[in-house]
Amino acid sequence: MTELATMDFHPQPQAGEARPWAFPAPERGTLDNGLTVLRCHRPGQQVVAVEVILDAPLEAEPAGLDGVATIMARAFSEGTDKHSAEEFAAELERCGATLDAHADHPGVRLSLEVPASRLAKGLGLVADALRAPAFADSEVERLVRNRLDEIPHELANPSRRAAKELSKELFPASSRMSRPRQGTEETVEGIDSAAVRAFYEQHVRPATATAVVVGDLTGIDLDALLGDTLGAWTGSPGKPRPVPAVVADDTGRVVIVDRPGAVQTQLLIGRIGPDRHDRVWPAQVLGTYCLGGTLTSRLDRVLREEKGYTYGVRSFGQVLRSAPDGTGAAMLAISGSVDTPNTGPALGDLWTVLRTLAAEGLTDAERDVAVQNLVGVAPLKYETAAAVASTLADQVEQHLPDHYQADLYRQLAATGTVEATAAVVKAFPVDRLVTVLVGDAAQIKAPVEALGIGEVTVVTAE
Repeated sequence: MTELATMDFHPQPQAGEARPWAFPAPERGTLDNGLTVLRCHRPGQQVVAVEVILDAPLEAEPAGLDGVATIMARAFSEGTDKHSAEEFAAELERCGATLDAHADHPGVRLSLEVPASRLAKGLGLVADALRAPAFADSEVERLVRNRLDEIPHELANPSRRAAKELSKELFPASSRMSRPRQGTEETVEGIDSAAVRAFYEQHVRPATATAVVVGDLTGIDLDALLGDTLGAWTGSPGKPRPVPAVVADDTGRVVIVDRPGAVQTQLLIGRIGPDRHDRVWPAQVLGTYCLGGTLTSRLDRVLREEKGYTYGVRSFGQVLRSAPDGTGAAMLAISGSVDTPNTGPALGDLWTVLRTLAAEGLTDAERDVAVQNLVGVAPLKYETAAAVASTLADQVEQHLPDHYQADLYRQLAATGTVEATAAVVKAFPVDRLVTVLVGDAAQIKAPVEALGIGEVTVVTAE
């Protein structure tokens, strides 16, 4: 008989002992020019992430020039007093760095990623961009043209169009929050290099800015590097701008943005609620995740798995703006898309989910899965220096203490099912939600009106 061959298997690896984890705490300091610095040493992270937060919020934009903050942010990488736009891009590439910038309601943020071995060069380029941006007429004109080219594409995108309409509905016309973050065609057309420089000179200075540096800083004299680069940036003293209160109208109503012939309806349901300064935030995060944070959430279980209306529906909370005194607001929203014929039934079932949640509450199993997904994966979420730096920068923008994120994970783990239920029910009251639908009004208006979830208005898509 032929003997069967045998194989020797490598011993199966055994799981190691779990180590405690907490969101890293930064060290805080101030440079001679007034720039606040947060640093966080992360051994092994050879790509260093730098975030620079500027106190240049959207509501500071001059009347009629919505979008100037965005053009300024984009222009930071388009040349300095030392390099043309092409040379600046080449210098970034030579040191293996990437530099991005964007403007939002809290302010303007620059994000640099660079190998630790080339941190000095990367910081020098960022410092030059902040210290002496060129704002050349030709470059600003090109950026304005690019922005104007983007606008039609945004209006053609159902999710972007829904977001634009929801902001317009929720906030008074006098509020900057009611208008597109990056400006409209009418306002962007009026932006030139003089307007960009004026905005820069009025709002960009080290005394009101913060830099976050995260990565493996072994062998790096960060104090010396910062002193030679960002420390050379000068500017007049300044105080943080007062932050106006967020005012919104969440009277229950429905707005249909008419897209004749649309085969799907994009839905966005929202209102304004408490931000991260409020004690309810951890419970609100947990409850909102149970409602629509993942494929196993209630909304997906009903609308996707049981009814087949959608590929997915999500609920979320997004901080809009916070003030130093602890006041602020977050957008609480539900978003997704459904096929046109089932728009009415899908909305009806969504409201049934919300009413059932209020009547019966969450289950302990739902709460446990949410905690596992939110807290258990945190060490993986923050494996990169960029993820840590971004969260620290968020805390700076939202006037939160440096230990906030670490505290939040402990609070999430300690939040019970009853607390999470109460928070999510309060976050999404069935009679205080503004619903925006981007779709074929001729097909969806009557079924939506029959639901009785608020007055229905139809507007024409641009």
